[in-house]
Amino acid sequence: MSHVENELNSQPDCWQRAAGLAVGHRSVLPAAGERVAIVGCGTSWFMAQAAAALREQAGQGETDAFAASEFPAGRARAYDRVVALTRSGTTTEVLELLGRLRGRTRTTAITADPRTPVIQAADDIVVLDFADEQSVVQTRFATTALTLLRAHLGLHTEAVVDDARAALAEPLPEGLVDCTQFTFLGRGWTVGLALEAGLKMREASLAWTEAYPAMEYRHGPIAITTKGTATWMLGEAPEGLEEQVRATGGMWVAGALDPLAELVRAQRLAVAVAATRGLDPDRPRHLTRSVILTGS
Repeated sequence: MSHVENELNSQPDCWQRAAGLAVGHRSVLPAAGERVAIVGCGTSWFMAQAAAALREQAGQGETDAFAASEFPAGRARAYDRVVALTRSGTTTEVLELLGRLRGRTRTTAITADPRTPVIQAADDIVVLDFADEQSVVQTRFATTALTLLRAHLGLHTEAVVDDARAALAEPLPEGLVDCTQFTFLGRGWTVGLALEAGLKMREASLAWTEAYPAMEYRHGPIAITTKGTATWMLGEAPEGLEEQVRATGGMWVAGALDPLAELVRAQRLAVAVAATRGLDPDRPRHLTRSVILTGS
């Protein structure tokens, strides 16, 4: 079994641990009413988008999400807190941003490794070392960090963990692995999850994948849908969209579980498609576990 498989299978237990830690870290996580930015790179950026949308939907305060490299230079004092998601704690763009914010904006880093430079770069730290990973392809750290933030907002329940266990136990839809193209759709906070599902497919299985806000799918992307393609909805679908997709001859995959658990199913799909193509998901093409830029 690959590292990716082992790690994605451990997510229910990791989520339970993270949810239990939320109260103890309340003082270093965004307080209600604060203006907050959440930043990351790659997978962590998509989790930042999901977390930001959840926080605003919960009425906790204005919350933005940025790729660390795209944080607006003029907004350093516009936020009460900036939260950085970084599994490795070594990503160049994140460390450089935290350095620019020091002394100007309070920062919190959520990381998996307490021995890395981010520990000194951020004002406050949350370490989820039990969710660290050997794999290049990120699975459990990302979803565990998001679970911590969901629990901090009071939006995590045991039903989410139960759904994750179901996502690991139930077979994938028949014929899904054989599709040649995959589109993931989300609404609100699940748009970030859809983007992450697509990234997992590209990283692990080199699959042709796209991701969109669900209501945008009718505005052009549905043109590629046909027999042999799959459209996967994370969360509740807009009225009539399922019927439109099925009318094209494409496969529709409904998100019946909690959307974060649906992401676990998508992770499983990425590994399964990699296997059919003779690919090793632990050795994704052109990728490393952390992007460290020399000369920065």
